[in-house]
Amino acid sequence: MIRSRLLLLAPLVLLHTAAMSAQTAAPSGSATFALYCATCHGTSARGNGPMASSLTRPPADLTLIAKRNGGTFPMEMVAKVIDGRAPVKGHGGGEMPVWGDAFGKSADATPVADKIARIVSYLQSIQAKD
Repeated sequence: MIRSRLLLLAPLVLLHTAAMSAQTAAPSGSATFALYCATCHGTSARGNGPMASSLTRPPADLTLIAKRNGGTFPMEMVAKVIDGRAPVKGHGGGEMPVWGDAFGKSADATPVADKIARIVSYLQSIQAKD
């Protein structure tokens, strides 16, 4: 009798566990990019976001990072640019937010390094194949 009750409860436990995992799952790199970066860099990451025309220097086409670096995607450098450790010409004057600080203050409990790593991984995945 106890065994039959456990068998009846097992699907509910699994369903509850899956629901809790979905609620606490961190956003993907593409979702984080869309939320924080696409306003300037565009949904295609080509520097054509809705705010691009109001900036003094156009945002970079992020699909060409590897191409600009001899075919190698510089993961660590991209992370440093995003979190503010590596200033980039044209980002002066505060046009590009220091996302390391912004992510640390967001309501999302995902660690800052994880958010940045997901964005970097997403950017690596969308590099032009030329």
